[in-house]
Amino acid sequence: MRRFLLTSCLAAAAAWACLAVPVASVGFSVGHAGPPPGAGFSYQIGGPFRPAPGVTVVDRDWHVAPAPGVYDICYVNAFQAQAGEHGWWRRRHPSLLLRRAGRPVVDRAWNEQLFDTSTAAKRRRLAAVIDRWIDHCAHVGYRAVEPDNLDSWTRSHGALTVADNLAFARLLIRHAHADGLAIAQKNAAEIAARGRRLGFDFAIAEECQTYRECDRYLHAYGDEVIEIEYTDAGLRNFERACALRGTRISIVYRDRNVTPAGRAGFVERRCE
Repeated sequence: MRRFLLTSCLAAAAAWACLAVPVASVGFSVGHAGPPPGAGFSYQIGGPFRPAPGVTVVDRDWHVAPAPGVYDICYVNAFQAQAGEHGWWRRRHPSLLLRRAGRPVVDRAWNEQLFDTSTAAKRRRLAAVIDRWIDHCAHVGYRAVEPDNLDSWTRSHGALTVADNLAFARLLIRHAHADGLAIAQKNAAEIAARGRRLGFDFAIAEECQTYRECDRYLHAYGDEVIEIEYTDAGLRNFERACALRGTRISIVYRDRNVTPAGRAGFVERRCE
């Protein structure tokens, strides 16, 4: 789930990171290997900042440039419309926003309207949009993509099914791999095994220690899992995760809004 909407690069702690990378100078990646297991990981979808020493994997929003000299993962909200982008979707693609009994279906926690993945035709039209974002990730130098909200069917009040979302995910996986990018399953522990078979290369799991579901990801993906725990559950919860898995997989402790470094509320810790 996206924790914070980056509305302006000028609001980032390190504005230098928002500078565009010339497309012609980068080109597409070769192959689609996931990030190295257990690497130092920084989750920066709330705004870019200079990675701390020892960090070799960085995850940023697709609107901003990747971090230099590390393995970069590109965040895209692939199954729900960002709160600040509803107007764009309503103007350009109103039929791709999910409605039930004539009313918008919204993820109330983040004020994000769900995309309608219920038919093959709509999935193809949605993919035509999201694929352009994935192309951009590849062109500017990202090596992997994180399509968020795979589990949107659980918030659809029965309007979507897991099969709908997996069928859409299959299109995104195919396109990411064609672009030379690895692609992550984001959350939805209950379908981790199915996600792996579908073609996801690694998993990004939010709060799997909190919800006691990390073993599902490990069973499906081995050590190719990135775990994010939030301050809501407390430091002891994070320390327990480190004690159980910290030598195997990447684990990071973040504030809920994934605040950029240098701003009030910022928290980012890794296992010691």
